Amino acid sequence: MGRHFILCDGAELARLWGRIGAGTDEVLCWVPQQEESRSRPPGFHAIPGGLSPDSVARLGPRPGDEFAVVSEDPTFARSAVSAIDQAAPRAPVLVLSDRVDGESIPEHPCLLRAGLRSLIRDDIDQQFRHLENLRRVVDLRALLDARERLAILLQPDPDPDGIACGYTLRALLGRRPTTSPLVSFGEVKRAENRAMVQALGIEVKTIAPADLEDFDALALVDVQPSVFGEGASPRLRKVDVVIDHHPNRGGYESAFIDVRTGYGATATILTEYVRAAELEITPRLATALLYGIKSDTQLLGRETSREDIDAFAFLHALHSPALLRRIERPALPEVALRALGRALATAKVENGIYVVVLGRVREDVIPQVADLGLQAEGAEWSIAAGIVGKDLVFSVRNVGYVRGAGEVVRLVVEGFGVGGGHRSMAKGTIPLKAFEKTWGKASRPQIHQALLQSFTRVIAGESGGA
Repeated sequence: MGRHFILCDGAELARLWGRIGAGTDEVLCWVPQQEESRSRPPGFHAIPGGLSPDSVARLGPRPGDEFAVVSEDPTFARSAVSAIDQAAPRAPVLVLSDRVDGESIPEHPCLLRAGLRSLIRDDIDQQFRHLENLRRVVDLRALLDARERLAILLQPDPDPDGIACGYTLRALLGRRPTTSPLVSFGEVKRAENRAMVQALGIEVKTIAPADLEDFDALALVDVQPSVFGEGASPRLRKVDVVIDHHPNRGGYESAFIDVRTGYGATATILTEYVRAAELEITPRLATALLYGIKSDTQLLGRETSREDIDAFAFLHALHSPALLRRIERPALPEVALRALGRALATAKVENGIYVVVLGRVREDVIPQVADLGLQAEGAEWSIAAGIVGKDLVFSVRNVGYVRGAGEVVRLVVEGFGVGGGHRSMAKGTIPLKAFEKTWGKASRPQIHQALLQSFTRVIAGESGGA
């Protein structure tokens, strides 16, 4: 984090800032008016003779620093923004005033305006957070605007958080689907997710890893390159953009990285971007982001930050309830209900783990059954598994206060397949050949035994491996 240079126009506004409360990362400066030469406000450094590029440069701004111009005088605000732009090009600027309008301020690539006298400290901190997010948007646009073909890559079987983020990133960049498609290595399968893309008119193209070579820019949202494995595509070793909220996995290079592991959803990050950029938020865009946050945090009930709650409240006032209902109530096919009934008839809780093996089933049914299984009495963990194509796929849920699901799944599939996720939900995939090599025939009883034993062992802190 850089410093905040506070440039106050006169002693009165400097004292007002002092009463609001200065932050520990703030460099306090004031420009004395003629009659104020001896009335230095406490804690402030005087800049006599007015602001100029030289006087701003003498403050020693560095990359990452930000400026706040505090003034009710349009002439002062205009000259201050101009001086900052010359002394520290591209430095973000926050203009705080109740009287200076946008027409009084020169063009600047990264500038926000806000009121002044009604602000409290929390408001100012929020404005600086908006400014930091605007800086990221400016950097994104500068990086990608000249690229003709941008691929926005989502995880295989994209979830609502990833879909919403890809859709929003494209809107933020002002690009069209033809030059910036949302792509994935696996199709959208889960019923709610298919309902989402249909209701919102979002297309997610399924491509092969080799197809990434057709693009001259690559952005990943709600996923990181290392999730796909080292052999997925050489193009994933060096990408352009990564925006995510999952634990930082490393193993790649990117010109732009914004990974916030304290957030419950990547959609919260994109919501902060569009707010800072003052992008027009349509009901469709708000609904996509709202559902992304809602699904990844289980309606703000899991791994939720203050930022998630703030973004959710902001979007709730803008979304379309009718669209959201269409997304959240997809039809469950009869074949899925029959498979679920057969599996539930024999499932039980053992060692706090509820395992349901569905047999051969459509993949989108598996996580729905895992959600349901956590309601079983005595269950701290719910595992739903099914055979999808040539793979054994399983979804995991837990009550949230036990060992992290993503970590457990990675240990269980280590050496057999791929997997990971959040603290209280995760997914794993094991090729049937790899399963059968260790456990024999992939029958329902054998799958049940293998998963129960492996999860019991890993949860207890022993070595992993299905």
